[in-house]
Amino acid sequence: MYKRILLAYNGSEAGQKALLDCRDLAQWAGAELHLVAVMPIMLGVVGLEGAVYDPSLAERERAAYQGVLNEGVRRLAAAGHTAQGQVLAGETIDEITQHAKKIQADLIVVGHRHLDHWAARWWKGSVSKALIEHAPCSVLVVITH
Repeated sequence: MYKRILLAYNGSEAGQKALLDCRDLAQWAGAELHLVAVMPIMLGVVGLEGAVYDPSLAERERAAYQGVLNEGVRRLAAAGHTAQGQVLAGETIDEITQHAKKIQADLIVVGHRHLDHWAARWWKGSVSKALIEHAPCSVLVVITH
């Protein structure tokens, strides 16, 4: 049975479906819920001389990710669950797996949307597929079409 469930949440349609499934699993198992939103490291403005770090851009991005995360926590609270949320910054797979180890998660839940075109699948890659390879625990991939 799952004691700690980590949801990688981005507010997308797939993420919202994963949130609902995660809520149901937590209720069934009596598990703790932890949400993370992973923000990529932002360099800022890219010009002819290279990239320039813009702290205000990073702050705005962090606020946007925090807003998405807060909405997920609010939705869980409305369903009677207490959840902890945290914005992480870095490479998505590394951050999720490190946080799962840190909180000793039994299950990682992530949303996945099938991409229709092969080029989109190649260009974007698959977070869920890479997560399965690197996760320290079980992974539930919630699929939307």
